[in-house]
Amino acid sequence: MRKRTIALGVLGAVLLAGGGWYASLDQETRGLLGALPTNRDVLMWQQDQRDAAFRAMDRLPVLAVASEIAPSATPLPLPQGKPLTIPGIDDYMAKQRSAGIVILQDGKLRFEKYGLGFGPEGRWTSFSVAKSFTSTLVGAAIQDGYIKSLEDKVSQYILGLKGSAYDDVTVRQLLTMSSGVKWNEDYEDPNADVARFNNAEPEDGLDATVSYMRKLPRAHPPGQVWHYNTGETNLIGVLVSSATKKSLAQYLQEKVWQPAGMEAKATWLQGKTGHEIAGCCIQAATRDFARFGLFVLANGKVGDKQIVPADWFAQATVKQKDIGEPGRGYGFQWWTYDDGAVAAQGIFGQGIFIDPKRRLVIASNANWTRATKGPEPDAREAFYKQVQALIDAEAGQ
Repeated sequence: MRKRTIALGVLGAVLLAGGGWYASLDQETRGLLGALPTNRDVLMWQQDQRDAAFRAMDRLPVLAVASEIAPSATPLPLPQGKPLTIPGIDDYMAKQRSAGIVILQDGKLRFEKYGLGFGPEGRWTSFSVAKSFTSTLVGAAIQDGYIKSLEDKVSQYILGLKGSAYDDVTVRQLLTMSSGVKWNEDYEDPNADVARFNNAEPEDGLDATVSYMRKLPRAHPPGQVWHYNTGETNLIGVLVSSATKKSLAQYLQEKVWQPAGMEAKATWLQGKTGHEIAGCCIQAATRDFARFGLFVLANGKVGDKQIVPADWFAQATVKQKDIGEPGRGYGFQWWTYDDGAVAAQGIFGQGIFIDPKRRLVIASNANWTRATKGPEPDAREAFYKQVQALIDAEAGQ
């Protein structure tokens, strides 16, 4: 989730010299140039830099190279439903530093509002929300016959992992972050693996993620301990592309983006060796993040075509691993709730909350004050409960 960049002074001098070209740029790109990050690590960016960059991560190749994902020729309609009145919503969005909230219920648009100068036509970065898209591509690859079984060893598909701590790890264990391989995901520690692995120089001939991950030591036997690990989601991405012989962006476009009726173009940022960063960095419209929730509610079936196995989301979105938090768990790259709801979550406030019982989807983007350690996460959980209660009150009437 860290992006390559160059010094602000050098780039600024070059860009501003072309005044006519600058004037032709869209608002998001101009905003990015005005607050261009000078540090390689997104976790170390200032708030104004994040405000500018999160809506424009794919605009400048010097910041990051991105693969494009084309929208559907026949976007899925989001008919207007009864407007949902949410007490205190303006205060909530201000405290969340919310860029957008889209709420769908029974496939209808119940609420939509934007902030931070963002709007429905923009693309906001997903961060780890992308993990849930990546795991869905595993389901598609199983449905298509590219991956034979969740019990297959990962090294069958990623040959560079042979002889490493991942040699005996299964696809299922990778999906549930229970490989047992040692990893540090502390977003505020500059020496953590999550801060180092995107900047490490890859070995010749190896994917950047594989090059870093194959050197990690084992901490526990495979399958026994859940431990959150973004690097492993990146490995899942390599697994999918190795098995399908397609880029993640191409496969996402083919299996999800176009069949699910996404309305706008999306992008997926690439790592050092040209592979999409599977644990992060899909840029998309907030409505299309919400449409993904509808795809999940439909169990991955579009019309008469089953994109993933019919029981895929029944496995993927229920607790597979205990995370030590009452009422919560972890599925196949999804955060689960014991009441049947599920969420995709990304640092700084990105999320897709899906509640099958209420046919409810809440897609939200934000720029929190800290990646995860602040008041905003608990406030967002309370907001989800507030919306559920409002839906229940309507049903009671």
